[in-house]
Amino acid sequence: MKNLTKKILFPALYLSCSAPLLAQYTFFTPKNAFAIEVSLPNSAEKRLPMYRNAITSLIVQGDRILGGTTAKEGLSPYLFIASISGRKVVTVRDLQDIIPGQKSIATGFCKGAGNQLFAGTMGQKNQPAGHLLQVSVGNGDAIEVKDLGVPVAGEGIFTLLSNKQGTELYGISYPSGRFFTYDIATKKTQAFDQVAPKEKHLKDAHDFAIGPEAYLCKSLVQDNAGLVYGSTAGNRLFAFDPAKKTFQFLETPLPAVWGREVLGQVEAWAKAPDGKLYGGNAGDGQLFVLNPATKKIKNLGKPMMMGRLQALAFGRDGKLYGLAGGAPGYSHLFSYDENAGFVDLGNPEFKMVEPGIEQGILWRGFQLSTLAASADGKYMVMGEDEALSQLMIFPVGQ
Repeated sequence: MKNLTKKILFPALYLSCSAPLLAQYTFFTPKNAFAIEVSLPNSAEKRLPMYRNAITSLIVQGDRILGGTTAKEGLSPYLFIASISGRKVVTVRDLQDIIPGQKSIATGFCKGAGNQLFAGTMGQKNQPAGHLLQVSVGNGDAIEVKDLGVPVAGEGIFTLLSNKQGTELYGISYPSGRFFTYDIATKKTQAFDQVAPKEKHLKDAHDFAIGPEAYLCKSLVQDNAGLVYGSTAGNRLFAFDPAKKTFQFLETPLPAVWGREVLGQVEAWAKAPDGKLYGGNAGDGQLFVLNPATKKIKNLGKPMMMGRLQALAFGRDGKLYGLAGGAPGYSHLFSYDENAGFVDLGNPEFKMVEPGIEQGILWRGFQLSTLAASADGKYMVMGEDEALSQLMIFPVGQ
């Protein structure tokens, strides 16, 4: 795990390399980009403690960024709020004070009616049950949290999505991979076994020495007709009809390298303005587009030569932005549009100015796992997945 010393010393070591090597590496430094300090132990300002601050959930509401973290085993995650205009963290809240025994808030935040948001948690190894959270930002940037209980007994919440009306939630449980629905008004949960991995899929996963985090559906999306799409073990996509409570398995499999189909897993979705659904396959880091009208998938290729495609979001410039790659390598920010194709933007390097470092330092994002766009698409907000994680923000279209 990299520490602050490595973050600061790396540029000097890097510049000592040969010119050809330097020419092969790219840092993304757009005008007016900046970083917000979330977790450095050098200040009396509001900060998150080490090993409890990997930023795994993000949403932007106006000027406010709401984040959720993942902690190391045995430690508790946090919720926090940061201000874009103020460029600082304004509120932090320890989830241990609300729901003890949780490890992660990694589902992202789903929008309900009004200003309500929903997220799911994963419990510790000795207490795996995850809880549904209802979250809102109150007066004075207070984080208000309501525990809605455990939707699937003994299971964590691996994935969560709200419908466009904000009345129902859809999720994937961990580790069994059961699909569930949750009615926000009645608080009724219904669980389904249709997309849970079968015995053959579990054997294939065992042969590849991978666990549920590598083959369960990591992201869900809803099309304009109301169908909910996700992936299931065996490299397949499914569509769930909320009205009929039925599942359909698509004929076209996820794009995959031959022999590695067992690694097929949708890790991120983004819906385009025209209704097409763009997804990322984690196993081989391939971007694809699904046409909901025809149920056909088109493989768009790889933004970089690594696995993982952890996050996707559209900007106001019409481009799709995403985070590809990850540990043991570095994450890369990329953009995609039909005309230019893929552009590997490299590692973001943004200036961070905070109390005690008024002169500013250049902060480089090597392990980025979350990406969220503001409602108007003006800002892209990225979160690091490290022992000491920060927010990195850039305006789109400059």
